[in-house]
Amino acid sequence: MEVVIKGHNCEISQRFRDYVDEKMRRIEKHDQRKKIQRVVVEACKERNPRQSDRAARVEITVRTRGPVIRAEACADEHLAALDGAIDKLEARLRKAADRRRVHHGNRTPMSVAEFAATNGDGAEAVEEEPIDAVHYAGPVEVRGEGPLVVREKTHRAAPMTLDQALYEMELVGHDFYLFVEKDSGHPSVVYRRHGYDYGVIHLDPSAAAAHDIGAPGIDAASG
Repeated sequence: MEVVIKGHNCEISQRFRDYVDEKMRRIEKHDQRKKIQRVVVEACKERNPRQSDRAARVEITVRTRGPVIRAEACADEHLAALDGAIDKLEARLRKAADRRRVHHGNRTPMSVAEFAATNGDGAEAVEEEPIDAVHYAGPVEVRGEGPLVVREKTHRAAPMTLDQALYEMELVGHDFYLFVEKDSGHPSVVYRRHGYDYGVIHLDPSAAAAHDIGAPGIDAASG
């Protein structure tokens, strides 16, 4: 298992590196089948003095032979943030292991409705993205030259079912997940609503362009 440690707006101390090595032993316990290929630990420092209690952020990205699993946490210093990120990551690794046992055992995989009724700890499959230079446009944190485009990402989009999209959203801890729906081939978004309810938006690119002229934008939060 390759472990890469990166720093943004901060120096990576030997103490932090040693602490990462210690914590990686906890992660290895969840990798009995040797699926984890690479772990990226990224430490960032918030420059805004008003964010001092959350100035240290640690993000951990685990690249496996299956979905990418990610967790992050903030604290007043990086060792505490690492502890928080590791706790979240372990919960998501256990979720992934439970999912494999469901599919390879005698049980039938859960439907979206069944999964939504459980208390899950979230996530989305994403590509690792280097952190660019950060500046502020008023209260907004802007990466790169901005501020019109705060962040831009490109992902591979293998078609998948709604259940799989929901599962991968939960694995990275995000509130929404953009995917290509397997049966229809349409771009779709699954998103978290209130509590453990979920919503789905499907886009139909074959719809007549005339119907789109002057149409209001789609807001997942209002769905």
